[in-house]
Amino acid sequence: MSEITRQDVLAYHTTGRPGKIEVSPTKSLTTQRDLSLAYSPGVAEAVKYIDEEPIHIYEVTAKSNLVAVVSNGTAILGLGNLGPQASKPVMEGKGVLFKRFADVDVFDIEIDAKTPEEIIAAVKAIAPTFGGINLEDIKAPECFEVEERLKEMLDIPVFHDDQHGTAIISGAAMLNACELTGRNIEDLNVVIIGAGAAAIATGNFYVTLGVKRENIIMTDSRGIIYDGRDDLNKYKAAFATKKPARTIEEALVGADFVLGLAVAGSIKAEWLKGMNPDPVILAMANPTPEVMPEEALAVRPDAIIGTGRSDYNNQVNNVLGFPFIFRGALDVYAKNITEDMKVAAAQALADLTKEDVPDSVLSAYGLSSLKFGREYIIPKPLDPRALLWVAPAVAKAAIDSGVARRQIDIEEYRTQLIARQGRGRTVRNFIVNTARLGEKKRIVFAEGREQKVIRAAAQVQDEGIGEPILLGDEAAIRSKIAELGLNFEPTIVDYNSSAKVDAYRDRFFEMRHRKGVTLEKAESLMRDHNYFGPMMVHMGDADALVSGITHEYPEVLRPALQIFGTRSDASIVCGLYLIIVKDQVYVFTDATVNIDPDAETLSEIAILANDFAKTLGIDPRVAMLSFSNFGSTRHPLSDKVANAVDLIRDRRPDIVVDGEMQADSAVVAEIIDERYPFSQVKNANVLVFPSLDAANVSYKLLTRLTDATAIGPILLGVGAPIHVLQAGDDVEDIVAMAAVAAMDAQSR
Repeated sequence: MSEITRQDVLAYHTTGRPGKIEVSPTKSLTTQRDLSLAYSPGVAEAVKYIDEEPIHIYEVTAKSNLVAVVSNGTAILGLGNLGPQASKPVMEGKGVLFKRFADVDVFDIEIDAKTPEEIIAAVKAIAPTFGGINLEDIKAPECFEVEERLKEMLDIPVFHDDQHGTAIISGAAMLNACELTGRNIEDLNVVIIGAGAAAIATGNFYVTLGVKRENIIMTDSRGIIYDGRDDLNKYKAAFATKKPARTIEEALVGADFVLGLAVAGSIKAEWLKGMNPDPVILAMANPTPEVMPEEALAVRPDAIIGTGRSDYNNQVNNVLGFPFIFRGALDVYAKNITEDMKVAAAQALADLTKEDVPDSVLSAYGLSSLKFGREYIIPKPLDPRALLWVAPAVAKAAIDSGVARRQIDIEEYRTQLIARQGRGRTVRNFIVNTARLGEKKRIVFAEGREQKVIRAAAQVQDEGIGEPILLGDEAAIRSKIAELGLNFEPTIVDYNSSAKVDAYRDRFFEMRHRKGVTLEKAESLMRDHNYFGPMMVHMGDADALVSGITHEYPEVLRPALQIFGTRSDASIVCGLYLIIVKDQVYVFTDATVNIDPDAETLSEIAILANDFAKTLGIDPRVAMLSFSNFGSTRHPLSDKVANAVDLIRDRRPDIVVDGEMQADSAVVAEIIDERYPFSQVKNANVLVFPSLDAANVSYKLLTRLTDATAIGPILLGVGAPIHVLQAGDDVEDIVAMAAVAAMDAQSR
């Protein structure tokens, strides 16, 4: 990442609408009726509903998704006491993170209040508006009293992130570091450099995790906090050590774990020599850590090191915690955030680290691979799965600890969280779940040596989508599985040495000997995984196949058509994409196979797309697209489309279809209502393009110029479940296509 300048930051904050947040309505307000429902007179019914039972406020207002980020600006980042106005950019930033990572709405509240009494009074007064309070950048020791008293007063979660965020994330790192180094947490000797809000809260949380309080040495700006010092407040006094150490260097002798929450240079590299083998060093000062990782590794190459920076391994970043903790707490109407909920969050993060890392995360950090180990003991801050792991864990802990006012099904809740990540995630999840719930099918991955394919196949097995079969050299594949750190035992078939080669060769020769294939040619083709794989399906040794990440589309499609032809109920093959735009799902077809389809072919494409849409729970409305609207421009190309509509209606009167029609008429209901009220289709969701170039250009422009999501290509009409990947597909795409292949096999 290039250096960020003051100009960069100011340009970011001032361009367009100043600041980083805005308020947007969630309901329609375009008619008189809408106005009456939203405000007077209709809103009175919502008022009375809450008056009847106060808990109803969570159902009819934004309270269930609204958090106040409150600060008085007395401890802004590392800048100190600059007051409430200067803190506003930080609080807006906090709001952006809440929304981006967990879909939690935020009002940032900067208050001109200095004493605990003033802060408490202000927060208590505004609390009825919110489902939770996130205290931020309030200096110690006032922050401790403020949080403690507000938790006693209010019946909503109060959470000082400066304290508990660092505690939870570093706690997850501690759990995994203990596992990697074979330590028991109750035996850890811990040194904490710093004694501010984060340090004291983290020390207390470590005790909750199992560290013995007497095994923690804490330091402040005056040195070691020891029993007998007469300048300690009650929060520091709780960590007064009885050990004889009086300097940081002495404290580090025999230590297993050091947490820096102080300033740059607080730890001299040579002091680390006294730590026990495999020391864990979390140096959290920003932007310059207490000790630079390269300096620490120079004297302790056996160390596990983390910082608060994104350009080093093991970044301890609070964004891994607070959005998801509040998400889980809000969704069960929690009255508080308990220690059990914080422990659940830390454990969920620790567990997530051991899962295969998505390509989206690797790409965001410029990495080719990442696996649980000394350089990866906590998830990356941009990992989208944190929401799906942490929020359910927190919600369950809230229910179990009795602070939840709403009971939820945790599995259903995970599905709801996926929906918060966008319609594209929901569609993928539907496909995967449909495949999981059906009979398990054997799925051949033709390019079994490819790293992405191996990782995808592992997920297919782990999620119960199907039984993966990898084609390729077994020793090479197993070596890559070990290198990736996957717990994965697939079936591996080497098409160069398989005992089935002769049988496949003879059967292929029998099918193709009158189409120019000699026995020798058949023998040669069986050494090609794009022929061997489909033959496995043909001979009953597998149920479905996916391939194409290292090949051009025709190289996979051609063997499939030679071996299987088309389905018995189809005479053509087509490829479609699912395009998700603004939470709407559209089917775009044909974008991959038929270059210039005639009316007959177009009608078959539409029928195949219509029937596939139904398998996804979509109620299809099919629009046959053209440059003409219902005969407005007579031309052989538009006539072709109109003729296709007639063919569809003759063959499948159950299909809701119309055309020829222009693309905007197809998707904008008002155009149909005003100009073409006779049409059977408005708000079309299955869009059949008149040619391959129109479909291909449209879906690629849409996905490149907007935030539209594309899933595909999904191949329809082949005589067996054969599905083609694209060269740029990531692991998530491959898993989705394997799920499509499994669904296809199940439907046959």
